[in-house]
Amino acid sequence: MQHDRDRDRRRDEIDPLVDAWRAEGLDDTLIAMLEVGKRTARLQGLLQQALRAELTDLGLTYAEFEVLTVLRRSGSPYRLRPTDLTRSALLTSGGTSNVLQRLEKAGHVERGTDEGDGRGRWVRLTDEGLRVTEDALAASGTAHDDVLGAVPAEKLRAAADALRDVLGPITPRR
Repeated sequence: MQHDRDRDRRRDEIDPLVDAWRAEGLDDTLIAMLEVGKRTARLQGLLQQALRAELTDLGLTYAEFEVLTVLRRSGSPYRLRPTDLTRSALLTSGGTSNVLQRLEKAGHVERGTDEGDGRGRWVRLTDEGLRVTEDALAASGTAHDDVLGAVPAEKLRAAADALRDVLGPITPRR
């Protein structure tokens, strides 16, 4: 009884969907799966919405931000092969190519050929790209704090760990 009252106080915008799924007789395991998907999608949407305005001010799209941050976390000299960049940014090769064209035009990245292998290519952050990336990372921190700042740190840690446990069995190992 106490558990039900606690749950009623914590209802979110996904709970009416859960009620409807239960009323339709869906299996509890399927409902839990649907809840995970809906809640993670909602959280991602809130985070992206908070970040988009900041990125727009910097002249970046969310995909461009992802590519820049992948290059940044690769460490100095902030250079990767396009295939590694695509994999780390979780984009398609075509999507990465389009993003790289825009970033190169803006002066945030430069592309070149691997001197040891004429067929090999690389992408590198420029000094301006590094500056914009640092500004975008600061904006990301602000956006995450705006969305998640009211959540106690121990709840965030528990949620991060639980999501790792969920992703572990379904994410292919590289």
